[in-house]
Amino acid sequence: MSAVSRVVIKNALGLGLFAMVTAGLVALTQQLTADDIAVQKRRAQASALLEVIPRAYHDNELAESAFTIAANPALGFQKNGTGYRALRDGAVSAVILPVVAPDGYAGAIRLILGIDRSGRLLGVRVLDHHETPGLGDQIETRKSDWILGFTGHSLGNPEPDGWKVRKHGGEFDQFTGATITPSAVVRAVRRALAYFHAHQEVLFDKSVSAVGDGGGAPRKNSTERKIEHGSRHAAPDPTRQPYQDSM
Repeated sequence: MSAVSRVVIKNALGLGLFAMVTAGLVALTQQLTADDIAVQKRRAQASALLEVIPRAYHDNELAESAFTIAANPALGFQKNGTGYRALRDGAVSAVILPVVAPDGYAGAIRLILGIDRSGRLLGVRVLDHHETPGLGDQIETRKSDWILGFTGHSLGNPEPDGWKVRKHGGEFDQFTGATITPSAVVRAVRRALAYFHAHQEVLFDKSVSAVGDGGGAPRKNSTERKIEHGSRHAAPDPTRQPYQDSM
């Protein structure tokens, strides 16, 4: 074997050993931090739940009152979702529903809503999104207080025509240079309220651990069908510049 061949083999073995050690360290780090990451996720979830249900509405741990919601187009998710019940003195006082706005400017926007027995919104928060920084990200409370404007509204307040941004004749503000993102959120919130009204009885029955047709999509009423039909939009063009004010 020539000297050159020995050098090549030596270098290859060295690189292989380095790769194995690196992979092992990464795996070990992930294993050691997995518990911490899980704890942080649980804390973040608990914090978000408390933001949409005021403490006065419950004396239970919201994260421990989860129930399953069957996949439903009105709520925007294809797999089963998770809702939560707020209990006060053993009675359900409010519920938390998840909803996805599939038509955000940069993709899906995941939200949760707190709703009391009368159908009034107690709070809305964004859990996840990919909207444009400086424009669409104003749906976050750390960027603006826009999302707080839903509190106190209900399916009938405003009237159906009011569930739009002001640019389109509705009652909700849009952002400067951005109407697609807030419009998507407004539509999603209204769809969730329509779902709430269609399923209110079972949502407030704490003995029910799964809402829907055994994991399938619950039958939509006429209101849900109209709302779902009205929310269909073409997928965003990825070649567009980060400017939204075209809708």
